Amino acid sequence: MKTKNYVQDLNTKSVAELSEELVAAKKELFNLRFQNATNQLDNTSRIKEVRKNIARIQTVLSKQVNAAE
Repeated sequence: MKTKNYVQDLNTKSVAELSEELVAAKKELFNLRFQNATNQLDNTSRIKEVRKNIARIQTVLSKQVNAAE
């Protein structure tokens, strides 16, 4: 998915949906790191991609929380 489309998709979600997506992304990152440590991970660039997605989610989440205040 393109970054611009992904961010637009995040902007349309509610705070609860963003929180759920953040938890899912963190779980995925944990699993990727675990696979990398046991040499089972083929696509190591996925770790970097998931980390950036987590940052994007957190940015949109903080914007929405600050806008609500």
